[in-house]
Amino acid sequence: MEIILLEKIANLGSLGDKVTVKNGYARNYLIPQRKAVVASAKKIAEFEVRCSELEKAANEKLLAAQSRAEALGKLHIVIAHKAGEEGRLFGSIGTHAIADAIAKAGVDVDKSEIRLPHGTIRHLGDFEVHVHLHADVNAICAVKITAEA
Repeated sequence: MEIILLEKIANLGSLGDKVTVKNGYARNYLIPQRKAVVASAKKIAEFEVRCSELEKAANEKLLAAQSRAEALGKLHIVIAHKAGEEGRLFGSIGTHAIADAIAKAGVDVDKSEIRLPHGTIRHLGDFEVHVHLHADVNAICAVKITAEA
């Protein structure tokens, strides 16, 4: 299925690109999320009219993501959790708990933006959490897991 991208998507293309993707990916994700439209003659003409408006919105999103990345780089998050004597946690710390801790520190982050490449955190210590804010913007936030008193 041929579509026109309405924003930059990693590993696919940037704003205005006409790309071919699988039908399910377009129907179930890109089109409902308003990240793309079907490439028909009518939609291509509409896109050319709205192109400058879409570019302006894309630049605003990029600037907002960059400012959030700067704020995240300055944060040092501490999360207290129950742990055993050997430093292993009772349970684990996942994206939801990290997103809540970052939100309490004053930066809005969705749990889907947090990347834990090694899976959930299961022991005490210092960790670098990667946050994917935009197709072009990634941030690193320092997280320290401590034993709950």
